Amino acid sequence: MIGFNVAPYVGKELEYMKHAVDNHKICGDGEFTAKCSRWIEEKTGTAKALLTTSCTHATEMAALLCEIGPGDEVIMPSYTFVSTADAFVLRGATVVFVDIRPDTMNMDEKLIEEAITDKTKAIVPVHYAGVSCEMDAILELARLHNLYVIEDAAQGVMASYKGRPLGTMGEFGCFSFHETKNFSMGEGGALLIREQQFIERAEILREKGTNRSKFYRGEIDKYSWCDMGSSYLPSDLNAAYLWAQLEEADTITKDRMDTWNMYDDAFRNFGRFEVPFIPEECQHNAHMYYIKTKDLEERTKLISYLMENGIKSVFHYVPLHSAQAGRKFGRFHGEDVYTTKESERLVRLPLYYGIGADNVDYIIGKVKKFYGA
Repeated sequence: MIGFNVAPYVGKELEYMKHAVDNHKICGDGEFTAKCSRWIEEKTGTAKALLTTSCTHATEMAALLCEIGPGDEVIMPSYTFVSTADAFVLRGATVVFVDIRPDTMNMDEKLIEEAITDKTKAIVPVHYAGVSCEMDAILELARLHNLYVIEDAAQGVMASYKGRPLGTMGEFGCFSFHETKNFSMGEGGALLIREQQFIERAEILREKGTNRSKFYRGEIDKYSWCDMGSSYLPSDLNAAYLWAQLEEADTITKDRMDTWNMYDDAFRNFGRFEVPFIPEECQHNAHMYYIKTKDLEERTKLISYLMENGIKSVFHYVPLHSAQAGRKFGRFHGEDVYTTKESERLVRLPLYYGIGADNVDYIIGKVKKFYGA
């Protein structure tokens, strides 16, 4: 069976985890957390990167830093993972969903402004498949209406828009290092902070509402409880696992790009289904290769056929506005022209570090055979 995903592993993960154990530092903010955070800062140019226990928690921290609360509204696509909405629902806000673009599956930037009300506090663009939203338009809207921009860049590590790394253009950006992502620590994420003014409070929120980070740096002689917060910092064992992969980030990315390009070369002019669209200004990171079938019925048959032939392919998000919680905590602004229809056509093909050209050729052959080619 060719699995849909195999978590990346480069070979030094256990060595680095053992190093953390031998040095008696396996809780948060150890040597490897510092290495990972510094790598993100250097790669992206963000003012501060804080490693977190998940992208979910990074987004929750962003909601806290924006002081989002009851009565506020936050605009986002419905075609996203539940964490994108949960972070704001937990603060008592209403999520306002807008339709997506059928070409990139990203939130349609042209529909955002009409969804803005006097209650709107933030816009949350989700960079689907590591392909950027139209950020210039979104950032201009945010400037005109004095709104925060919180980038859900869970799938966007090592991707960019007009040369700017995803996660660095809004006030906050959120990365994921879940086992399904290009680089993994099992469960984990990072909060990217663009402006210096938010850094001190972010460190406090992340450390259970204490100023312990300043104490560890020798800036104060004792730490105390000074704000609300939670335990958002991951174990250094997880960071050690991640660090092995960040050291090999270019190698992992090239391997994934090679696989993505094999699929695209085979399917770009195949003509039986739609393939990903990458706008000229976007540099993606080969997070995912998907195809879009004619309809839900064809998709179901294709997934079953591939499974029968030892290939695990999967669909993706069920639009949040159609879920019970989505109806309770949010609303869809305007018409759902593309969100549901396009989500029911999309199939993700296996793509992971080390999948191998032979496996990819086999998958390509079976997809084409399904369509009679």
